[in-house]
Amino acid sequence: MPRTLEVATPARPFILWREVLTAYAAPALTAGAAGIATGQRDLAIAACTSIAGTSAVVAYLLGAWLRHGGRPRRWTTRLPRVVLTAVLVAATTTAGALLGWSAAHWLPAHTAVPAAGWLERLRIDLPLSAALATTIVTLRWRATVRPRHA
Repeated sequence: MPRTLEVATPARPFILWREVLTAYAAPALTAGAAGIATGQRDLAIAACTSIAGTSAVVAYLLGAWLRHGGRPRRWTTRLPRVVLTAVLVAATTTAGALLGWSAAHWLPAHTAVPAAGWLERLRIDLPLSAALATTIVTLRWRATVRPRHA
């Protein structure tokens, strides 16, 4: 029986604007479709605003930070991919949760914005979107860089 050789295809290059576009479009389409299919108008609206918007912002900020001007930070290439992803997900999810919680409580108390359901959604939408975008961007980025050794 002849042996076949598997040829590894190189990873698609990490292009920041493409990652940001994907980070916006993927949750907007999936959550939007789910909102329409289930008749949840608030989910359909949130899909294109707080959910997809958060994903795009996180993808941009994290992607730019990871690239670090074309010279990645040494520790981001040395850590195992799963560990790096877990550390960054913990950081961005915490930031998203704090931002969502703060917005839901601070805005109605200190501005003319009334307490509303969409503000309460931020407490879930922001950390969840941040976690998903961080996971995808980090794994995509790590697939395009070679680990540096001491």
